[in-house]
Order: sequence, then C-alpha cells, then structure tokens
Amino acid sequence: MLVRLAPAVFLLLWSGGFTVAKIGIADADTITLLSLRYACVVILLLPLCLHFRPALPRSLAEWLHLAFVGFLIQVVYFGTAWTAFELGGSAGTVALVTSLQPLLVAIAMPMLSSERVSARHWCGLLLGFTGAAIVIVGNEGVHGVSAQVILFSVAALLAFSLATVWEKRFGVAHHPLTSNTVQYVVGFAFTLPLAWFIEDMHVLVTVPFLLALAYLVIGNSILAISLLLMMIRQGEATRVSALFFLVPPLSAVIAWWVLDERMMPLAWAGMVIAAVGVWLVTRRATV
Repeated sequence: MLVRLAPAVFLLLWSGGFTVAKIGIADADTITLLSLRYACVVILLLPLCLHFRPALPRSLAEWLHLAFVGFLIQVVYFGTAWTAFELGGSAGTVALVTSLQPLLVAIAMPMLSSERVSARHWCGLLLGFTGAAIVIVGNEGVHGVSAQVILFSVAALLAFSLATVWEKRFGVAHHPLTSNTVQYVVGFAFTLPLAWFIEDMHVLVTVPFLLALAYLVIGNSILAISLLLMMIRQGEATRVSALFFLVPPLSAVIAWWVLDERMMPLAWAGMVIAAVGVWLVTRRATV
C-alpha cells in the first residue's frame, strides 16, 4: 500500500516545497536557510537513530555512496536552485529547466544498465515536458533572465539527474534513518561553512518563517526524500523521474492556493498534457 501511495504523496510534498521555499527565503538568506533546515533534520533524526539503532553501511564504499548522493541533492541541487531564485529567477524559469531531468535520465540509464526506454516512454516523456512548459508559459510566461540564473538552474538539473542515475546504478538499500541521517549531516557540513563565508546569515523569525521551516524539515527533507529514494530503488529510474513533469503544474496549483497566484486557462491545459505524458511513462504494459 505504501509503495502504491508513494508517488502521490511524494508529488504533493515535493511540489509544495517550491512555494514554501519562497516564503522561507523572504525571511532568511538562502544558504543559511538550507543550513538551518539540515541542522533541524539532524537534530530530529539522531535520537531516533540512537533508539532504533538501524543497520549502518557495511563498507567504506557504501558510506561514500550515501555521502555523494546527499552532496548532490542537499548541497548542489537545493543550493543552486534556491540561489537561482535569489538571483531573480522566477519559479517558472527554474522549473522549466529542471523539468528536463527525466529526459536526461532516460538517455543515461540505457548506457549504464539494462533499463530500456520504449517508444511509448519517449512519447510520454516528450508530452510531459511539453505539458510542464505550457503550464509555466501559460501561467506566468518565461521572461528574459540573466546568464547566472540559467547557469544555476542548469547546475541544479545536472545535480539531480546525476543523483537519480547514481542511486539507481550503484545504490544499496539502507534503512531510511541511516541514509537520511548521513545525507543531511553531509548537507549541513557543507552549507554551514558556505553560509558563514558568503552570507550575513540573516534570519527574521516570523510565524510564516517557522511554518515554512517546519514544512521544509518534515515534509521535504524527511518524508519526500525518503519516498524518492525508495521509489528509485524499487522501480525503474525513468518511470520515477517522469513524475517530475507533474511538479511544475502541481506547484502552480499550490502557489495559486497559498500565494493567490492566478492559473490561466492555458496552464490548466498544460496540466492535462503533462498528466497524460506521465501516465504513458509510468503505466505498466499489459500482456
């Protein structure tokens, strides 16, 4: 039952993170917020690790694998994506670039494993990207942005794509407490010194900020990442990655509800196209 519900729960939690991150960044420096987020996650996870004593990685290679995936997702992906926001990039621009991730994964996986991408899957991937782009363009337009915004958005795209492929190709199943704790310790260890050197570490404690931080810690950092790693290990990487085509449309809906950002008719049409594309990729072939 958990496996069947995992995609829907993951999409809701992950998509909501874009809106919540914008709320949090309004009251704190970007990397400082990431560092604070990771510190809170580690504080929550360490007592659970001491109580339940989950199995630890059995070799240095497994420790390094967990650390590398954590570095790619927690430091590079979130750090560059949120920096693109700080530099003036719209949520639409960053989402449009990062929603290319399923296409990169689909290209890479056949080169590294026995996983093959069928014509139906390619059709679904292209439909998914087209639908996500229509949502973004129809809802707010993709305006001219600086080269820095594009650079950081592409860096986020490459980091998350590499993390997905690496986890599928070399990943070993670990207890969620183990993998999360290792990866968030890595995230904190890199973002805290970075925030210290490049930011003023400004934080304005308000009710919206505290609610945003709570969501980012529990919803995004613990629940969503655990579900993502579980789905990658138990399913084909291409199928799991295709879910990200639904993130821009669902993020737009959440922003409409929370931030009162309007949804234009063209954006609703794009949501339908993206949903059809994801269905083509993720549905099981019948015999």
